[in-house]
Amino acid sequence: MLTRLLAVAALALPIPALAQSLTPDETTRIDTLVTGALADTGVPSASIAVVRGGRVVFTRAYGKPSETIRTADPALPYQIASISKQFTAAAILLLEDEGKLKLDDTVATYVPGITGGDRFTIRQLLSHTAGLQDYWPQDYSFAAMAHPVTPQQIVDRWAKKPLDFAPGTQWQYSNTGYVVAGMIVEKVAGVPLLAFLQQRIFKPLDIRALDQDKAIGKRFPQGYGRFALGPVRAETPSAPGWLYAAGELSMSAGDLAKWDVARLARTTLPADDWAAQETPVKLADGSTNGYGLGVSTGTANGRRYVEHSGEAVGFLSENIVYPDDKAAIVVLTNSWFSDAVSRISTGIARIILPPPAASAEDAAALPRARAVYDQLRAGTLDRGRLTEDANFYFKPVALADYKASLGALGEPTGFAQTGRARLRGGFVNRTYRITYPDRTLSLSTYAEPGAAGRYEQFLVAPSQ
Repeated sequence: MLTRLLAVAALALPIPALAQSLTPDETTRIDTLVTGALADTGVPSASIAVVRGGRVVFTRAYGKPSETIRTADPALPYQIASISKQFTAAAILLLEDEGKLKLDDTVATYVPGITGGDRFTIRQLLSHTAGLQDYWPQDYSFAAMAHPVTPQQIVDRWAKKPLDFAPGTQWQYSNTGYVVAGMIVEKVAGVPLLAFLQQRIFKPLDIRALDQDKAIGKRFPQGYGRFALGPVRAETPSAPGWLYAAGELSMSAGDLAKWDVARLARTTLPADDWAAQETPVKLADGSTNGYGLGVSTGTANGRRYVEHSGEAVGFLSENIVYPDDKAAIVVLTNSWFSDAVSRISTGIARIILPPPAASAEDAAALPRARAVYDQLRAGTLDRGRLTEDANFYFKPVALADYKASLGALGEPTGFAQTGRARLRGGFVNRTYRITYPDRTLSLSTYAEPGAAGRYEQFLVAPSQ
């Protein structure tokens, strides 16, 4: 009876709600991806959240959070570092909504004494186009970070130097600019930045956000580092004050995903604030690199994204939202010495997102590429499908190696194009991802244009 009632209840759910959840296979693939990335890189732990269909459908933690916390827990708050910048920018936008400031006000109006502060705006602070020198470009803790610092001390040391360029003419990532932005929030709002964010954003979204300077100790994840390929070692946190409005927050992956849900649904902030944050700021010459106000935007593999990563002492993080797919991925790790974050976030995207729609040409090219691949596995290559150069490449030794190494793998479980076709050297370049139960291969092809174009290149290599 219980089984029948559950089945009836499932049928009563909207079809999209059922489709949003991860399947057991997808969950298993994510588990395999994350545990494999941690094992390969030596990263101690990772905390993951996935949004699909506009809701959080998956949160899970892996590995060892610290020397005193040996069991992974998805509720633990990790330092999200520069992902915090979008919250600082959101605070500015909310104050603009209240008529208390304008994005195009000059900074000198609120924080005096900054070089060029009468020549650049709050908008330029938030978009990294003001010209202020970055106080922390290094991927390590420099000597001064062993001692506490105040926002004003950062301003006095770095924001009173000559500008690195005329405001609005170049883009340069600047934590210094966000320290100044945080000072503006506090002056205009009359309360500490974190208190403002708690009241206006975190409490309405039921997000537990902490000052990262206070999320340190036996109850919190520990950051780790590594010198070259040496042993993984616990890092000494920076002294208080160094990240402030440029990266001051700690929260769980699941809580950060709640913010992503709000972005997708255009709630909590007015819709025009979300749009303003995601609008790339243009330089004086009309160019842009896609950075808006605290987030990067762009298109990859035909898919729009809104993204920001973060780096604190011993922590790396990634938060990427796919607006058109109503999806988002959060990856938080307690190390800053490997590519585990990008490997995991890219891998999860491949698992949870539908492949981009293929053009008619790409759709026709895929079975042709698969047929040649299968011929190479079997050692029965139809040389009429190759150009003269490709036939030169596939000498007997190459053909034998392809047959021996690929044939031993058995039948692929997946064969799909990655990215979009592009022209190079008069040929159409396409890449493919070939999957097996225990490994992944990449295939790079160059083919003559047209439906019957011969292959100039057909190269298979290991991949991740």
